[in-house]
Amino acid sequence: MRVFVTGATGFIGSAVVRNLLEEGHKVIGLTRSQEGAERLTAAGATPHWGRLEDLDSLKSGAASADAVIHLAFIHGFSDAKLSTRLGVMARGLTGQNLVSSFLNVMVETDLAAIEALGSTLVNSGRPFLITVGTMGLRPGIIGSEQDAADPASPGAPRSMPAEKAAAAYALKGVCTSVVRLPPSVHGDGDAGFIPRLVAMARKKRASAYVANGTNRWPAAHRLDVARLYRLVLEKGAPGSTYHGVAEVGIPFREIAEVIGRGLKLPVVSKDQEKAAGHFSWLAPFVAADNPVSSQSTQKHLGWQPTESSLIRDIDQAGYFAMR
Repeated sequence: MRVFVTGATGFIGSAVVRNLLEEGHKVIGLTRSQEGAERLTAAGATPHWGRLEDLDSLKSGAASADAVIHLAFIHGFSDAKLSTRLGVMARGLTGQNLVSSFLNVMVETDLAAIEALGSTLVNSGRPFLITVGTMGLRPGIIGSEQDAADPASPGAPRSMPAEKAAAAYALKGVCTSVVRLPPSVHGDGDAGFIPRLVAMARKKRASAYVANGTNRWPAAHRLDVARLYRLVLEKGAPGSTYHGVAEVGIPFREIAEVIGRGLKLPVVSKDQEKAAGHFSWLAPFVAADNPVSSQSTQKHLGWQPTESSLIRDIDQAGYFAMR
């Protein structure tokens, strides 16, 4: 199968690309840089130049493929193109909170990309895998694949419109699947939530958790996640949702403790009010109780996570190297 992958040079996407190629698929990988193009070529994939905001590039990539895996998301201000950054700054001049404005732009860009890709696949029956986070599920209960995104969850702004779009394109002859990933997809080269927590702890001179730290985070190793995407592509049922979760829920205090140990810093509790000051925009995610099951995913796809656990992975020198 010829697969167009957005986010193909990222932490998760590069593992997905490698797994697809190893299993005999051909890959067209979206890249915005010469370095990314060279890495894709070296891996055996075909580079496709463009950015997440370049909708014509997304459409042409999707049109040339038998399937689409959408992994790209703008996670940092510097990742956005200049016009996007200027748009965020313009909102700030009108009195809007810059962090909130940027988060809104991230979500708007993601939805526009989904619409561009999906519109190209209408009535084709081709697979279209859309990525969201488990943080969009209702907090405090073990989330299942059958649960809808919850408006009160910290991840709802991204999950709800993306999952709604997936459902809409399923009715338009597109073989859509939603893949929900945990906040902590880990492994060598991790650039997600855990490294940001490490950087915050280093800056604040303490590794923190909220209240008693018993709220839970699900987790999965990126190599397990890469295999899951391929299995969804090959065996997924149209209109289904899958969970890339290997560990249902790790108490956040344990995460804070291993970070504190790695940095040789104290581990402290923050109440809700002080957590906002310590964690900034990450505070709602750090405080969220987000246990998630992948029982249905494992049963229907035969997916069995085999890689190392989150705590074991964090407890390595690589997570504490200066970046």
